[in-house]
Amino acid sequence: MSSNKNALIRYKTLDKCLKNKYRKYTLEDLIDECSEALFEFEGKESYVSRRTVQLDLQNMRSEKFGYEAPIEVYERKYYRYSDPEYSIHNISVNESDLKAMNNAIQILKQFKDFSMFKEMNGVIQKLEDSIHSTSQKSIIHLDKNEQLKGLEHIDILYESIAGKKVLNILYRSFTARESSSYIVHPQLLKEFNNRWFLICFHKGKMYNLALDRMEKIGHEENLPYIDKDLDGDEYFKDIVGVTVSDAMAPRNIIFFVDASNSPYIKTKPLHKSQEIISETEEGTLFKICVQINYELERLLLGFGDSLIVHQPRRLRLRMQEKFKMGFTNYKNLEIPDENG
Repeated sequence: MSSNKNALIRYKTLDKCLKNKYRKYTLEDLIDECSEALFEFEGKESYVSRRTVQLDLQNMRSEKFGYEAPIEVYERKYYRYSDPEYSIHNISVNESDLKAMNNAIQILKQFKDFSMFKEMNGVIQKLEDSIHSTSQKSIIHLDKNEQLKGLEHIDILYESIAGKKVLNILYRSFTARESSSYIVHPQLLKEFNNRWFLICFHKGKMYNLALDRMEKIGHEENLPYIDKDLDGDEYFKDIVGVTVSDAMAPRNIIFFVDASNSPYIKTKPLHKSQEIISETEEGTLFKICVQINYELERLLLGFGDSLIVHQPRRLRLRMQEKFKMGFTNYKNLEIPDENG
């Protein structure tokens, strides 16, 4: 058990003893109570030293943890709270604290239908009750898709990553005619553009599998787990989206954005590497350094005629071809005008 957990158990035990009006507790009694409480939680003998309990009492008296407990010693050997109504669980908060907590609760409530947060519904309700939160509408709204598929897999994937378990996933990509089984070593979960992906190790390579294409997930208990020790910030640092290539180096992407749309790119960079090369009345020339992947192309295409890729040439030609095909599609489209 962690030292932090031990300390919390001791503080809770000391609080229970100090507010007990019907029994007198000496320092030795408090030591015994703390030792007994730890024994109940750990299931093994756990003796708490005199120095530890004395330090706990000192911390509870101080402002260190915000308790400022009114602990007194009477008859030169017994410990109690001078205020019989005091408890470390009686949190003193001001109006500003209550408003901040209520705002946090309103944000948490937006995750109530997310499978990983279902067990928190009771916790959130207790918080609302304890701070007398009003049932006000949420002022902050987070983007979420109630019909998003694949979220039912989040729990088993999360637990498998945490528990280092090998998985057998029945998966069917959008381009595949039939489903295939993948024996994978799950490493990370990644959300991008309101879709969730599993980053996993499979046959010597890293893959990203969309959760909404997973049909069945099982454990491979007899296979040893391969831990790639991935750090999400480091792994995704050179890309936009989720597709990382081991063989591709990041490239300088130079693109022009017209004056009316430049402020949006300035205030919401496409990537953390974004820099401004030059500015004119017509617009701004930007640079980012990333791998070229499908998600980057889709992002750049989304700006339509307000964005022009200058470099690299291969990406510029690919964008040019996409726009040509789009123009052809619209040019050849024949739909009757319902308005006459």
